[in-house]
Amino acid sequence: MQDIQIKRRTGGQILVDQLALHGVKHVFCVPGESFLAALDALHDAPIEVTVCRQEGGAAMMAEAHGKLTGRPGVCFVTRGPGATNASHGVHIAQQDSTPMILFVGQIERSARGRDAFQELDYRAVFGTMAKWATEIDDAQRIPEIVQRAFHVATSGRPGPVVIALPEDMLVELADAHDARPFEPLVTHPGAHDMAALRSMLASATRPVALLGGSGWDAQAVSDFVRFAERFDLPVAVSFRRQMLFPADHPNFIGDLGLGPNPKLLQRFTDADLILLVGARLSEVASQGYTLLRMPDPVQKLVHVHADAGELGRVYQPDLAIHASVTRFAEAAARLEPSAPAAWTDITREARAAYEKWSDPQAIESPGALQMAHVVAWLQAQLPADAILCNGAGNYATWLHRFFRFRQFGTQLAPTSGSMGYGTPAAVAAKRLYPQRTVVAFAGDGCFLMNGQEFATAVQYDLPIIVVVVDNGMYGTIRMHQEKTYPGRVAATMLRNPDFAAYATAFGGYGERVESTAQFAPAFERALASGRPAILHCLIDPEAITPNASLATLRATALAAADAAKAEPSR
Repeated sequence: MQDIQIKRRTGGQILVDQLALHGVKHVFCVPGESFLAALDALHDAPIEVTVCRQEGGAAMMAEAHGKLTGRPGVCFVTRGPGATNASHGVHIAQQDSTPMILFVGQIERSARGRDAFQELDYRAVFGTMAKWATEIDDAQRIPEIVQRAFHVATSGRPGPVVIALPEDMLVELADAHDARPFEPLVTHPGAHDMAALRSMLASATRPVALLGGSGWDAQAVSDFVRFAERFDLPVAVSFRRQMLFPADHPNFIGDLGLGPNPKLLQRFTDADLILLVGARLSEVASQGYTLLRMPDPVQKLVHVHADAGELGRVYQPDLAIHASVTRFAEAAARLEPSAPAAWTDITREARAAYEKWSDPQAIESPGALQMAHVVAWLQAQLPADAILCNGAGNYATWLHRFFRFRQFGTQLAPTSGSMGYGTPAAVAAKRLYPQRTVVAFAGDGCFLMNGQEFATAVQYDLPIIVVVVDNGMYGTIRMHQEKTYPGRVAATMLRNPDFAAYATAFGGYGERVESTAQFAPAFERALASGRPAILHCLIDPEAITPNASLATLRATALAAADAAKAEPSR
């Protein structure tokens, strides 16, 4: 039997020792007096610390770290308002299925239940938002609970874990032995499952694959590409999961997001077999749960997911494969088709439809600055491993539609639709991969929700480039406003600062861009500056989506209202 070494340490030291033992190389935090003992232990630990300006930004950085690495991103915040600020990142991790661990400082154990200063019950606050929320009462149990947190965060459908740390527990001395380093649990598809999939493909005439979710890595993407090539499968990706299949591959046919290609939607309607891998086909990708009939789709459905609880949860599959996407892709890459694909022409047609839909030359928006052409220029100039980040807003439509992601680990975007994500995500990406180009897109409203993290980029000399797309409004809400209450503008207009001056005030590089011709040289100057940069891009407010202007939306809505009034009552 292996000897177990027991060491007498403070709770803070035990905690940090466990993080190092489990392979944590980086943590993000906003400091607080409630976890000073843990901060002190981090002083001598082989773990880098990024000090952030707001807990929401810190939590989003940890979530972005989890997205890129597949291992839990770690964040420390203080009690009360620090924890509630951080809840933004926890919710993103939950909806995006991202492994993450949030440590929250807590009041002393003896003060609980008295509504003490900044007291919260974190099991109650995060109980419906996290996979697991707990509090450590005994310093001796830190190794056990932290090890469990890593397993919970990464197993099945990954997600966030929240652990509260009472201040007095962190300073007490305890005899504790270290836990074994955790290894993520993986599930393998059975030989019977793979044989059944092969048989279903053999009898199909119009199959389509849809990839999504988390738990992927570069090897899994490569394995699935090999499988798709062998069977000549048309492959789409779910909302904001474009990095799961190379967009320049002839088998890639687009993404199921907001405002998708109507011809892509028709492919799924016409399919006789849908292979759903890693994805849940949730609200956005399913177009409000209308793409497939519920609970029993008309099409045959093969659903592959690492969490058995997701299989049959919304849609009843004809074949449910409980497997990690990495192991499924590995097994799929070894499958051999029983006959040449009968759907080759369909795959080529679907690819042609995607290329036409994502052609920026076919789009002409109002105004001097054409975002479709800006994104196309970035597509041509950026290296294949560049990381593109964004938050939420209509500005992201141009990025998702016209940028062709080519590698795994190049996209950071919240499927939860959270604003303010792009800038902190870019900081996390550049901290993790300093040699890679990192570009964040943000709307004017989106940027100012976490724009303070630009200061973090400056503090750590992280030359990210933030493209702020400014139309002077909360554009997505204005779009819905014009569709539903045409001409009645309320609470959606913004008066913005000079974002280029904002950048220089923090010590970064800033430049104003008002036309398409100005963008490329401005971007090159920003890159050459070697500093964090903001390109303040002013677009015409009418350019609300690639396909529509505010005026056309308003006119369409008014015409529909007039038609409804003219229709005789029954």
